[in-house]
Amino acid sequence: MQFTDYRNINHMLKETVDRHFDKPAYRWFVEPGVREAVSWGVFHDQVKGVSKSLMALGVEKGDKVNILSYSCYRWVLCDMGITSIGAVTVGIYQSNLAKDCQYIIDHSDAVVVFAENDAQLAKLNEIKDSIPDVRKVILFNGDARGDDWVLNFEDFLALGRDISDEDYQQRVDAVTPQDTAGIVYTSGTTGVPKGAVLTHDNVTFTAQSVEGSTTIMEGDEVFLFLPLAHVFARTCTYASLLAGAATTFTRSMETIVEDIAAARPHWFASVPRIYEKIYSKIFSGAEAKGGAALKIFNWACEVGNQVSDCKLNGQPIPFGLNLKYSLATKLVFSKVQAALGGRVRWCISGAAPINPDIAKFFHAAGILVLEGIGMTENTSFTNLNRFDNYRFGWVGQPGPGIEQKIDADGEVLFRGRNVMQAYYKMPEETAATISADGWQKTGDLGEIDDENFLRITGRKKDLIITAGGKNIAPSAIEGVIATSKFVNQVCVIGDQRKFLSAIVTVDTENVQDWARQQGIAFNGIEDLIANERLIQHVEDQVAAKNKEFASFETIKKITLGPEFTIENGLLTPTLKVKKNVVMDQYQDQIDSMYPDD
Repeated sequence: MQFTDYRNINHMLKETVDRHFDKPAYRWFVEPGVREAVSWGVFHDQVKGVSKSLMALGVEKGDKVNILSYSCYRWVLCDMGITSIGAVTVGIYQSNLAKDCQYIIDHSDAVVVFAENDAQLAKLNEIKDSIPDVRKVILFNGDARGDDWVLNFEDFLALGRDISDEDYQQRVDAVTPQDTAGIVYTSGTTGVPKGAVLTHDNVTFTAQSVEGSTTIMEGDEVFLFLPLAHVFARTCTYASLLAGAATTFTRSMETIVEDIAAARPHWFASVPRIYEKIYSKIFSGAEAKGGAALKIFNWACEVGNQVSDCKLNGQPIPFGLNLKYSLATKLVFSKVQAALGGRVRWCISGAAPINPDIAKFFHAAGILVLEGIGMTENTSFTNLNRFDNYRFGWVGQPGPGIEQKIDADGEVLFRGRNVMQAYYKMPEETAATISADGWQKTGDLGEIDDENFLRITGRKKDLIITAGGKNIAPSAIEGVIATSKFVNQVCVIGDQRKFLSAIVTVDTENVQDWARQQGIAFNGIEDLIANERLIQHVEDQVAAKNKEFASFETIKKITLGPEFTIENGLLTPTLKVKKNVVMDQYQDQIDSMYPDD
């Protein structure tokens, strides 16, 4: 693949603008089902407006600017406005507590903060005395007139009107490939968040490598609901920008189902948790209908699996099977496809492993889920299954221009222009992560086959070593157990223990429906998870899943708990379980599962 050596991100944007000037670039909902849009030409002009206003505020090359907001059009607009003049974008999850915001604002040396709304502004006001270097806060939405520290977005845009095009272009031209474009803070499953320094070359190279690994087509519509504070979502937007594909932003995590049906995307990216929830909802809905409807559903799944196997094995689909599949699609799978807008050619799953059975179900339903892998430290992209060459349970081949290898201890290493420059202000951590010859240590354990496909077998730090000396990667076990419609999340315990146990959170809706059917009275989920009949029911579900494991991998005991959430501190903003926090919070229950210890 031939790479273009872009001077900077703005250079990449300008090429897309020149090719697609009047075509739609971004869309957003102004009310349910109704979207507004801007063309690439208008977007480019608005980027210039943001850049000029930042210049009017005295933002210099290398200055850090935070964006504290959920994903939206103005997030992308301001990111481009910031980076175009050589300043540095630093995203903050909108779900972060005030003290977490303070750490990132302070550690990144930010001078300006964009805030989504009054709720985010309230966090900043709470820590105002602790972030004295922040000159201005600019609100995406809301009215803060009368506060000298805060600017409305319209008033902010007015600041740049006296900045000349010549001065703006001079700033743009001064940005080099090795200048910092963003600092992305890890979501922090353990320890203090680290800021990965990503350059303009990291971004423009990775966008091209992603494009070279996918089938993004001119005129594609993309749907975005992942948080832009995470580099996974940012990399998707940069790849869409490079290809000239139009992106629609969801209104919120709560409106994804309604918004994706209205947006009708050709592709989208997600974390596995979303696919798991859709999968659970589909199966529990089919079981709730029962009777003939359930029989038709099960028949359709069986037919779909046969078609999936043919495709995976590169075999033609027999005529009779194809006829059955057409009927199965009409009766069952078309409804799944319609729920995602009806035009999805493929979608990406990343940021954590997806259960192969779930990916196989969607494949049977006519929706191809391509698993990939990436980390904050490598611009969130190294490997991806291809549209015409994929396997479930593997994260695919590396993108063009990216090298991979397995170290002597089984750790997966990568090298390429996607690898970060450093951790911001953390030289020791940087040296421990990137070798002198440029190989990035991932902490993942894996294997590479003779076709250069990569399979992740576990995490070095997560690897459980039982008292009997068995090495166990818990993620695969957790993924299988979580396919039960009564189970939400799983945290496997067992390091230096005689057997494995687990903290299991329940699917609130499904267990409540089950309890009502069983005539069990309850007052809320906390009451229900203490019910002996429910505990036994979930233990039976786990026992059924245990049949898929070797004896030393089976879960012998469980403790039920309410859902892990971002709000209760047990999930990261990218929906990964904070295992150390879970184990601390459930220490008494864990000890009770190991009385002999």
